[in-house]
Amino acid sequence: MDIQLTSLHWVYLAFIVFILALLVRRRDTTLICVVGIFTIGVIATETLSGSVSGIFNSFIYATKELLGTIFIISIIVAMSRVLIITGINEMMVAPLTRFMRTPTMAFWGIGLIMLVTSLFFWPSPGVALIGAVLLPVAARVGLPALGAAMAMNLFGHGIALSGDYIIQGAPKLTADAAGLPVSRVMEASVPLVIVMGLVTTVLAFWFMRRDMKRGTWRDGLVAADRGTSDIGGSSSGIAVVLSASLKKTLAIAIGLAFIADVIAMFALDLQGGDATALIGGTAVIILMIVTLIAHRNKGLEETTSYLIEGFQFGFRVFGPVIPIAAFFYLGDAAFGEIFAKGLAEGSHGIVNDLGVAFANSVPVNNGVAAATLTVTGAITGLDGSGFSGISLVGPIAHMFAVAIHSGAATLTALGQVAAIWVGGGTLIPWALIPAAAICGVSPFELARRNLKPVLIGLAVTTIVAMFLV
Repeated sequence: MDIQLTSLHWVYLAFIVFILALLVRRRDTTLICVVGIFTIGVIATETLSGSVSGIFNSFIYATKELLGTIFIISIIVAMSRVLIITGINEMMVAPLTRFMRTPTMAFWGIGLIMLVTSLFFWPSPGVALIGAVLLPVAARVGLPALGAAMAMNLFGHGIALSGDYIIQGAPKLTADAAGLPVSRVMEASVPLVIVMGLVTTVLAFWFMRRDMKRGTWRDGLVAADRGTSDIGGSSSGIAVVLSASLKKTLAIAIGLAFIADVIAMFALDLQGGDATALIGGTAVIILMIVTLIAHRNKGLEETTSYLIEGFQFGFRVFGPVIPIAAFFYLGDAAFGEIFAKGLAEGSHGIVNDLGVAFANSVPVNNGVAAATLTVTGAITGLDGSGFSGISLVGPIAHMFAVAIHSGAATLTALGQVAAIWVGGGTLIPWALIPAAAICGVSPFELARRNLKPVLIGLAVTTIVAMFLV
């Protein structure tokens, strides 16, 4: 099938290349994405009013697509905040601390607890939920603070966030951008997340033990006191001190509630938005119950305060994502809804057209496709968000999948894994602040320790993906 590329296609492609170049130089891409939307609007509508209106309409489109993800993250953070203030989080992880008797057990124990916690609460709230409780335990058995930060970081912001199988924020973004069902991207990501997680954590632990034996280990401590991560603003009103028995009861009930959610997901075959809604609704109920118990007669007002803190966090994280997603959504279904004209009859969207043209003119194979998606995902993560760039890997994965006639889900998942591991909080210093702050270590030292394991992990995962495409 021959596709006639127009100036619209070439301008869109040029902006993608320009955005990638800016990301490599660690510059913000929001302004360029807005200029890209405006330029595409001028070409498509040939009117100033249509192109200007297209900017706002594309923002609305992107916000509607992202709203579920923004809400679930905000609600989880709000709930996490009240659990931290009441001390229920300590009760939730306390039984697990008895298994940490050696530095090795502490490293893997903290990592696995962080993994499970992050799947339900997202990594940044998860760091605050468990870090303050587990760090003193790890220190007592000889695990350095930087080692604890590595474990929380790699398992939480790496493994848990790159898969995001419970909240499903990351796969929703990439799947939508690639025009695929969320379930397909999640299934395709499982072997990649496992390989990346195993290679990276095993190497990080081995390098840590080797350097400790050689005497070359640097702990990177920067402060004696440790705060909580930036999961919200200042605390709400003073909570009533809960008895140990009540905190234990609530901790067990909360754990059982989320376990019931997971069981319901499998029993009722809930995926994507339905699964997210179940988790979100459960979190809201927990937030209300715990707040009413903890704040008594001020519970009504404090519930609102916690929600405000959660939404402030959610929109602060996703604010930069909306303009970027708005631009990349134009590569597919959003274009026809926003501009209605500009593409030739028979066109299947800008990205699809580019993919077909690419297949007809450039020799592409599985190895080139997989390597390109890894590099693209890693580059988009250089802004330190992880989420702001994964809307880009979907269209690019789609282009390559069209070119090689297979592997759309695997390539999309590979780009997602690379973007989250680099930008979600394992390599970029300013994205490492939550884990570094709670452990009192330098985020730059933490990034340095993570660098080699993560890069090797990405290389191995890319090779595996070549055989899966």
